[in-house]
Amino acid sequence: MGYQRFVVLGDSCAEGLHDPYPGTNVYRGWADLAAATLAQDDPSFRYANLAVRGRRLDQIIVEQIPAALDLKPDLVALFGGANDVMTRTYRAEVVAKRVDAAIRMLTRATPTVVVFTLSDVSGRVPGLLRIRHRLEALNEAIHTSAAKYGARVVDLWGEEAVHDLRYFGPDRLHLSEYGHRRLAAHLLTSLGVDYDPAWLAPLPGEPLRPGLRAHAGWVWREVLPVMVTRTRNWFTGRSPGDGFAPKRPDLLPVIADELASWKTIPGSA
Repeated sequence: MGYQRFVVLGDSCAEGLHDPYPGTNVYRGWADLAAATLAQDDPSFRYANLAVRGRRLDQIIVEQIPAALDLKPDLVALFGGANDVMTRTYRAEVVAKRVDAAIRMLTRATPTVVVFTLSDVSGRVPGLLRIRHRLEALNEAIHTSAAKYGARVVDLWGEEAVHDLRYFGPDRLHLSEYGHRRLAAHLLTSLGVDYDPAWLAPLPGEPLRPGLRAHAGWVWREVLPVMVTRTRNWFTGRSPGDGFAPKRPDLLPVIADELASWKTIPGSA
């Protein structure tokens, strides 16, 4: 089946952190890569990305889903839930209800809806072991609601690249350019669409796993600033996405120059 109106919803991963276009502050990510592939043989194809970093599912339901449905998409991809499981006020039953509401709303109005489970971050981010059970509960809710309403699931829990830090950005939470390409490939596979096989090809060399010295430096550079920011946000009531807007709020065509830059893989000939 060909798709002509593709809308992406979610948080920072759907926005494209940490995969910037070369020489810019604009993020690319798996959604842009998938859109470029879907647009290759159809000049009428249109793509919008309403994702905003820091957004929880309850915010996505209120802010993004109504805007998405106004665009009358025939394909929607929703990547969310990570910010829900990391809140101080986390309750599994509340998150499950949010998952169910989001998938129900989307599938009632859109022919094809794709949702994503989350990979296990607890093994590569010390201090997050406590959220493993939260991730498992979120993923179970996603599978349950997707089966109930007929959404497709890209299951990332067993993703083999989760143990290789080259697939992740400096914070070890967001995907790197290589990670985003893998995720785009998984999405396109779920749709039965061909993609650049290099996106799933193993990276050369051994997987990157931090030693103690590298780990200590990472904690100082990456973890402490995040802890300070989260603490400040908690006291002030701010969200990490406050002040940010969707990078592509309207359904727009994918032009040839954009397609060329999206298909560039660092290190390739």
